[in-house]
Amino acid sequence: MPIVVPPRSVAELLELLADCADAWDMPDRSGDPVDLLDHDRQCAQLLRRDHPGDAELQVAGLVHDIGHKLVPGDDAGHGRHGADAVRALLGDRVARLVELHIPAKRYLAAADPGHDLSPASRRTLIAQGGAMDPAERAAFEADPEFAAALALRRADDAGKVVGLAVAPLETWRATLAGVAARH
Repeated sequence: MPIVVPPRSVAELLELLADCADAWDMPDRSGDPVDLLDHDRQCAQLLRRDHPGDAELQVAGLVHDIGHKLVPGDDAGHGRHGADAVRALLGDRVARLVELHIPAKRYLAAADPGHDLSPASRRTLIAQGGAMDPAERAAFEADPEFAAALALRRADDAGKVVGLAVAPLETWRATLAGVAARH
């Protein structure tokens, strides 16, 4: 397992995110059709639109897939790797939401048959534990971050549009700094 040095500042985090341009969720590019930077910005922008008062949720959307960049090829663990990398800078809630985006996928696979997972997400669902069983669903529904985790997951699944115009990464600096300042 590679040693991951967490970003110590917003500037370092922005550099890490910028490095996600032309980085992909699958090393062989067989996964989702947009690179990690486009995907994360699309996800964050959807959350900014739908949850304008929750900067931590928006930031979780922006950083939720950096685990793919930090530890390429570990699809099952990318949520945990990303959470571990941002916890000290962005706080426990952002880290927890990053980690919960995979359980939220497993939940939606079980509880919402109409929820549309991309072909790549359907393939990786098995490595991530498959659809939740009823006991897992009940436990997840009791989590205080249940609603926010589902919002992040829905934005995650929607934020895979090739060519979608999104705000430049730099427009997130103030939001990142505000969240970091609280931690």
